[in-house]
Amino acid sequence: MAHSKGHIITCFMIKKLLLLIAFVGIISPIYAQQSIRLNTGWEYIRQDLGGIWEAVRPVRDGQPESVPLWQKVTLPHCFNDRDAVDPDVNYYQGPGWYRTQLNINNPYANGRTLLHFEGAGQRTDVYVYTTKVASHLGGYDEWTADLTDAIEAFKHTEVYQKQFKGRIPVSIRCDNSRDLETIPSRMSDFNVYGGIYRYLNLVYQPSVSIDRLMITPVLDSTLTKGTLEVKTILAQHTQGNVTGQIKVIDANGKMVANKNYKVDAPATDGQTTRFKISKPHAWQPADPYLYTVQVTATADGQTFTSTQKVGFRNFEFKEKGPFLLNGKRLLLRGTHRHEDHAGVGAAMTEAMMRQEMQLIKDMGANFIRLGHYQQSRIVLDLCDSLGILVWEEEPWCRGGLGGEAYQAMARQMMTNMIQQHYNHPSIILWGLGNENDWEGDFAEFDKQKIRKFMKQQHDLTHRLDATRLTSIRRCDFCADIPDVYSPSIWAGWYKAKYTDYKQLTQDEVGKVKRFFHAEWGGDSHARRFAEDPLGYLEAKRTTDPTTGKKRDVQVARDGDWSESYIAELFDWHLKEQESMPWLTGSAFWTFKDFSTPLRADNPIPYVNQKGVVERDMSLKESYYIFQSYWSAKPMVHIFGHNWPVRWGKPGELKQVKVFSNADEAELYVNGKSYGVKKRNVQDFPAAGLHWDVPFNTGNNLIRVVAQKGKVTLTDQIEQQYETRQWAAPATMTAKVISTDQDVATIEVQLTDAKGVPCLDAANWISFGLAGDGDLLADLGTSTGSRKLQAYNGRAMVKVKLQQGHSVLSVGSPRLPTIFITLGGK
Repeated sequence: MAHSKGHIITCFMIKKLLLLIAFVGIISPIYAQQSIRLNTGWEYIRQDLGGIWEAVRPVRDGQPESVPLWQKVTLPHCFNDRDAVDPDVNYYQGPGWYRTQLNINNPYANGRTLLHFEGAGQRTDVYVYTTKVASHLGGYDEWTADLTDAIEAFKHTEVYQKQFKGRIPVSIRCDNSRDLETIPSRMSDFNVYGGIYRYLNLVYQPSVSIDRLMITPVLDSTLTKGTLEVKTILAQHTQGNVTGQIKVIDANGKMVANKNYKVDAPATDGQTTRFKISKPHAWQPADPYLYTVQVTATADGQTFTSTQKVGFRNFEFKEKGPFLLNGKRLLLRGTHRHEDHAGVGAAMTEAMMRQEMQLIKDMGANFIRLGHYQQSRIVLDLCDSLGILVWEEEPWCRGGLGGEAYQAMARQMMTNMIQQHYNHPSIILWGLGNENDWEGDFAEFDKQKIRKFMKQQHDLTHRLDATRLTSIRRCDFCADIPDVYSPSIWAGWYKAKYTDYKQLTQDEVGKVKRFFHAEWGGDSHARRFAEDPLGYLEAKRTTDPTTGKKRDVQVARDGDWSESYIAELFDWHLKEQESMPWLTGSAFWTFKDFSTPLRADNPIPYVNQKGVVERDMSLKESYYIFQSYWSAKPMVHIFGHNWPVRWGKPGELKQVKVFSNADEAELYVNGKSYGVKKRNVQDFPAAGLHWDVPFNTGNNLIRVVAQKGKVTLTDQIEQQYETRQWAAPATMTAKVISTDQDVATIEVQLTDAKGVPCLDAANWISFGLAGDGDLLADLGTSTGSRKLQAYNGRAMVKVKLQQGHSVLSVGSPRLPTIFITLGGK
């Protein structure tokens, strides 16, 4: 018994010791690195410092030795969260500093401590105390700064314990200053943002680690056989004999392949392992099936694990013909995206990205062009899992071609993008550039030099990735270089009429081997509508007194920028695309309104308003038009939810449009049925779901009941009908129309001298605020701008009352300024 008891105690002690050893990582393998998002605990200053010492010098007597003062921020963070759409200033381009103090607890013996940047703009320097540990040029690719050696050196200084109490001071300088010898050009129609505007991670790596995996799934033409090539590239600091295992796991968690490997590190070319996969489940937009590839690397008792998602699919752009995915024609139905959002600039959170990409998927899109730079890994992961095919491109955009430093940067950014996003099954096209025929940054604009460099980038791309194609948009003198070319068409906006779209597209298809139509559409000022947008345009077609001929109009310049006009343009294009069997597909520009330094005179200054959602993701009416053509999920939407007042003569018939993918729909106005109509894609407008009906003066209730198979769908809106004629705007009125959680929404209305609303007025309106509240402006939206054009004679803005008392001023040129008191008693 005594022996037995002693044996039990000994076993218990040994187990406890083994648990302790496993916890500290001495014997037991530790799987994968530890990664921590560094979102909080940061201070920021938007200017340069005299030197790194000003970021770390000690505070004496409880006061900083000198101004300026730092502000507390969270990451991601953008220099230009508000000033990108400030109507009165140029957005800031210059240096800014971030600083924090980190508790470093790397659990790995001889491991590495890294800062992993998912993206920061545009030049970045990293310091541990006063030691610069890394620099990076380029605002859109991922990179790491190795802090390990600098941390160890700093721990041996007196200041480590005395001033920083065992914490590690880290300072980061970002700079988005103008520089002609960097890409993208500042002539590009988007802001070149500054800041740590994507996530920043503190990473602890074991002494053995994998730098990256390059995984190539190949699906044969029969769709029954697959091969998988896994190239494992170890980190440079990994030394000695490395053993590893590769597992391929299907979406149900079943392991379908498994191999071991050995390599002597460092192995600069990587270790390649090949698998045969029987009957792989193909990836496609309707079924984005993903396999998991898990790779381990073990050396000196430590193990690193890297996990990637991959998909099997094959694709082909037929010469002069359609696009095939997995052997079947797929009409690419796409849009574009910038990393830009109201109130944060480029610093979109993961939740914002998920919301945006889900909206794109719910619209029915199966394709996206990420313009015009490498975008967040989160977005690419979402494209993989949601089933959205991708064109991603380097930021060589406009301006011409710079010197060797410029070209070296472009080569490096192309290399980084392909290596970092190689494994995403959603990517099918690598974009070489955008509008490279747009000169202006350099005195010399040499087409032959641009062609030569474009060809070099094309060849580099195919050396790095032989499985995908290259593409460019709008550079006709380089059209023969990429695998897929997209010309500039823009029917009904920058040229021609929207009804010319099919013919213009057919003309362009014949000029290139493989065609895709990227960028079409036009601007729309959210909440602005028109009863007769084509009539408005025709009125601008004045007669030239010299020739007696009608002058041409350009909608971008002469149109009303209403949601009504752009609805007709989108509707026509989508109808036509359904009858173009040779079309690979298209991507309208763009999904969401975004900020730009080039458009100060737009109805919302410094905002490109070509989105189908606003900069805060509020839906415009045109979102539902795309959904009605593209989405399989049953939907119905009466056009005009954001159009509160229509106008015309008493008894005049007004067109009501319903956008739906239902088989048929019945319209009711004020309780009366106006009949059932069958949906027919080629019946313009609204695929046949349009009715001409009389409205009552005053309030009208519009209701639709639609049927899609066995599913019944309904939608309804209320619209006022104004029959009075109005004169020129003479005055403004303002009222609070809602208050929600201490935020008041104020609506301003322009009226004539008799008090009749001026429903076609587009006057500029400016807001100002004095008092306790906060004007929720500089957001670049129709309800979040300090200065904007009226939509149908009205405008809205929001004020956070902060439980106080404020006075809102409303001004408009040549009209009396008005004031409205908010909050208080």
